[in-house]
Amino acid sequence: MSKIIVKDGTEIYYKDWGAGQPLVFHHGWPLSGDDWDGQMMFFLGQGYRVIAHDRRGHGRSGQTPNGHDMDTYAADVAELTQALDLKNAIHIGHSTGGGEVIRYVAKHGKDRVAKAVLISAVTPLMVKTGNNPDGVPLSVFDEIRKGTATQRPQYFQDFTIPFYGYNREGAKVSQGIRDNWWRQGMMGGIKAHVDCIKAFSETDFTEDLKSVDLPVLVMHGEDDQIVPFPISGAKAVKLLKNGKLISYPGFPHGMPATEAETINKDLLAFIKS
Repeated sequence: MSKIIVKDGTEIYYKDWGAGQPLVFHHGWPLSGDDWDGQMMFFLGQGYRVIAHDRRGHGRSGQTPNGHDMDTYAADVAELTQALDLKNAIHIGHSTGGGEVIRYVAKHGKDRVAKAVLISAVTPLMVKTGNNPDGVPLSVFDEIRKGTATQRPQYFQDFTIPFYGYNREGAKVSQGIRDNWWRQGMMGGIKAHVDCIKAFSETDFTEDLKSVDLPVLVMHGEDDQIVPFPISGAKAVKLLKNGKLISYPGFPHGMPATEAETINKDLLAFIKS
């Protein structure tokens, strides 16, 4: 197993396959680098070097009780990219991973990043505030915290239904995709998962988005029940200096898994552009 130890002593697990231009994949809450299997195999076959890490407290990384905030997540990525000497990289983030990507690129990515992709991302800000009146009420995230902290195994089972849009009429439910989500989630540390809810819901990425000059692709499903498109992707692209939006009617939050063929095709076109 490949791991680095970051400056506070936390072990960060990663997968690093292939050669060529590096693509770095950042997973969502409460998952692991395994959530990118469908993209890792596809882009490996296209001749790219593919890298996916498990965020601290998630997957096979160390279950540290500390550092579950976006600045630390981005700093961990910076240590990983330096350790692997990644240059001209394209960073691709899903959900919470999208926030991690834009914070990393804004604070640490100079001279190392070529492009970025935000998929179903939590940017610019999820929670409802005085300055973000159409955001999601804090009570919703409090319920996620409560469910995760007190009944995580069952709560994670239930969470897969809206995550993949399996509650929609005509949805073709994949038990394997649901089980894989649960497996990844239960590998991580419960404290890390609870603390990460604040990180993904209350971090404001507005200035990060505004500060990034390089090309950024925003991909979002219009039927995203976890990170609603109108308050996220639709807003984020307007803050970017060099942003492009692809929105997908009917696609759910977990579209990299359920709609991998479409997502991979559009990703490849952006990477090659």
